[in-house]
Amino acid sequence: MGKRVAIAAIGTMGDVQPFVALSKSLLKRGFSVVLCTTSDFRDFVTGNGVEFHNLGSDIQAFLRQSQFDNAMSKNLLLYAPSLLRQGQQILKEACRQLWNATQGADAIVFHQTTNFAIDVAEALDIPAIMTAFQPINPTGEFPHFTFDGPPLDPLFNRISLDPLFNRLSYVIQAAQQSYYDFPRDRMRAKLLGLRSRKRNGFSKNAFGENIPALHAYSPTLSPRPLDWPDSTLVTGFWRFEDESGWMPDASFRKFLESGPPPVYLGFGSMPWGAARNTEIITKALRSWGGRAVIGSGWGGIKAEDLPDTVYPISKAPHTELFKYVSGVVHHGGAGTTHTGLLAGKPTFVVPQFFDQPYWGKRVYELGAGPPPVRLRKLTPGILAAALEDLTTEPSYAVAAADLRERLLHEDGTGYATDIIEETISEYPGNSDDAPVQAMGAAS
Repeated sequence: MGKRVAIAAIGTMGDVQPFVALSKSLLKRGFSVVLCTTSDFRDFVTGNGVEFHNLGSDIQAFLRQSQFDNAMSKNLLLYAPSLLRQGQQILKEACRQLWNATQGADAIVFHQTTNFAIDVAEALDIPAIMTAFQPINPTGEFPHFTFDGPPLDPLFNRISLDPLFNRLSYVIQAAQQSYYDFPRDRMRAKLLGLRSRKRNGFSKNAFGENIPALHAYSPTLSPRPLDWPDSTLVTGFWRFEDESGWMPDASFRKFLESGPPPVYLGFGSMPWGAARNTEIITKALRSWGGRAVIGSGWGGIKAEDLPDTVYPISKAPHTELFKYVSGVVHHGGAGTTHTGLLAGKPTFVVPQFFDQPYWGKRVYELGAGPPPVRLRKLTPGILAAALEDLTTEPSYAVAAADLRERLLHEDGTGYATDIIEETISEYPGNSDDAPVQAMGAAS
């Protein structure tokens, strides 16, 4: 049996699915893998042949509660404190569960939301490997991905302030880090028996040393900054290969055959503001008059409210569904953005928060779609105009096709597996271990 890798991830399907892809790559290479995440993903993880360990209760139920909707759409300051307390309780329980799951592991690969894995790895004397789906290491080349303002004017019209400002913008991340550190500090002492250490961010250990930081997105979409440390790498996106055999059913085939390829609209697994979003989409589609497929699983849409030119679909893998559409409109999550461009589809991003505006901006800068519009600023008129632009501007299709060709050459999970294997073999005390033998290479 090869080396054992524990993976820790908390989030939505867009966060967990790439780790299943990585797990399957590790398994093919001969590793033993346990994927530790919340209970709502048990069936998805085990259904793909990966060992599952429960980190706690259903994260989707946490996101669906009314307080989250109120915080995102009404008053963040009023509702956020209660949500923060609940979130930190989730993290405390997850740390306890990860400690149990990692006994006997040779390394921990963790999503940035579970950075207490750094302390668990320290207690076990094994390497910790951080992962993120957006650029989180500070750089002077561009600001923190949540920054959405205009570029600065040069000082005295000749001295660029961009590198300094870009680095200073990462103070946003320090604030985010403090949220994760409150429960983490207590667990270091109470559960792991470790001394308190200086907080060092997502990609450093408690001694201030850099740990491997894998940025699991495409360098084609967001190139690696030259001022990042050698330990911080951009691997390429961890593509999940759907093996469900999904095909359009008879009803969907009939719709597809009745006219030109439709545009896909979907806004991920975040349910906030579903009623308002549904009204905007319905009015925009009636005004635009084109053909569309709507991912109705995100909530609110009723088939009877839609014109005959629109087909609602409750569940379908994007990797397969996008083969049948002419363009995509979505929230700008890293996974959906990569999947849409890998399919070569022009893209209009309607971001809401976190890294979504960043990916929307990158799609536009790369020429593959119209400028992104924040969901809170979206109107039926804006959406109808964007749909018309998306489907009639030929340069978008040309740019998307070019990105597809470049993305096809990337092997993010393979590169990440190489780094994990190398990290384990070079960890102090492991240098003389035999390398992990590949399994199934000839099959």
